[in-house]
Amino acid sequence: STSITEKTRVKVKEPTRYKVIMHNDDFTSMEFVIFVLMNIFNKNEMEANDLMMKVHKGGSAMVGTYSYDIARSKVEETTLLARQEGFPFKVTMEVA
Repeated sequence: STSITEKTRVKVKEPTRYKVIMHNDDFTSMEFVIFVLMNIFNKNEMEANDLMMKVHKGGSAMVGTYSYDIARSKVEETTLLARQEGFPFKVTMEVA
């Protein structure tokens, strides 16, 4: 008897990742941006300072890459907090 072994290649699709981008404006305080980076994006103080300066000097900066749900919740949480503080701070997400 002959046994045939069939090899099935299963393509595992990596879940799509999303970049979260912070945009500079003339109203949102640097302290607020650092607070958000440390408390919502879990950056340490040095990383938060570096990223805040990138946003400030470059107009925008990518601050992390996440799954869709996590990226969306971080964008929503940041935006809500910014509005509560009276800042027009803009945070967006796009496919990485």
